[in-house]
Amino acid sequence: MKEFFQSLKRHVLTGVSYMIPFTIAGAVIMGIARVGAMIYGVTDIWDAAHETAGGLVPFFHTLDGLGGLALGLMLPVFAGFIAYSIADRPALVSGFVGGMLANKLGTGFLGALAAGLIAGYLVKIMAEKIQLPESASSIVPVFILPVFGTLFTVLIMQYIIGGPFAALNSGLVNWMSTMSKGSGSLVIALVVGGMVGFDLGGPINKAAVVTAMALITEGLFVANTAAQVAIIIPTLGYGMATLIKKAKFSNELREAGKASFIMGLVGISEGAIPFTLINPIKMIPVNVVGCAVGSAVAVSLGAVNTIPISGIYGWLLVKNWPVYVLGILVGASIIAAGAIFLGTGFDATDEIDAVM
Repeated sequence: MKEFFQSLKRHVLTGVSYMIPFTIAGAVIMGIARVGAMIYGVTDIWDAAHETAGGLVPFFHTLDGLGGLALGLMLPVFAGFIAYSIADRPALVSGFVGGMLANKLGTGFLGALAAGLIAGYLVKIMAEKIQLPESASSIVPVFILPVFGTLFTVLIMQYIIGGPFAALNSGLVNWMSTMSKGSGSLVIALVVGGMVGFDLGGPINKAAVVTAMALITEGLFVANTAAQVAIIIPTLGYGMATLIKKAKFSNELREAGKASFIMGLVGISEGAIPFTLINPIKMIPVNVVGCAVGSAVAVSLGAVNTIPISGIYGWLLVKNWPVYVLGILVGASIIAAGAIFLGTGFDATDEIDAVM
């Protein structure tokens, strides 16, 4: 059973890794279009009425739509490559079509996840069970598996799980929409930020980030704002600590701190791992608190990040970007202070906590 869940995690993360470039590309293109449209005072560039406007407004309207095309591939690609990870190329078409149907049925991220798993395991079972004479075996991967894998996947999605998953997704979206207003947004920011800081690129981190990206397609940006702030904070914080209190750290960690600082600015949270693993009992809580507080500061002061980019190159596309940066600095300062005043073992002479 443990091996099954490990393989299931691997399949899902494969889908995530292929999905992320589509999400980023589509969201950034849409972000460029919307920032460009603001020059003309247009804040709803997606509205069809702007097709015949003056200046570059029609161009930005078209650009926004093109970005939407890329973003619309997010769920089909996610489902397709989950299926691919399970049963290789014969399952790709089943997964892609299942993901497209998940989009059409309004089942959202959860429906695409189900479509990918259904397609992958159906095709895998058929590949293992269907035995044809050697002269006819070549038709199995190019005809039988894609055709019947797709047929069974879409029938299951359409008539069995589509309705319940659409209702579940609608309920989650409505709940998140309600939570995104007032004090609820602060709760979301604290939870998402803390999850991102907990295991620095691990499954809890990825669960928060992927969920936040999925909510972008529903027009909900609080979770994404919190996640993108939190991704930066630990690596930036440890980099700051090595610059502020050099004597606290060994030569190796000082060098790691320089790399960590840069990794923070470009949005790579794994740069904090070497520092965290030296004494995780103290530093994991520091990471969680720093990320949660930094995310809460940015969200509560009105920062809105509509694109799944955490690095410095995307900051100017954030609404109210000065408070967004403030949230990052507050969280990173908490991490730096925690490393300096609570951390032990960084200079290889202090007592070191048991490493996980």
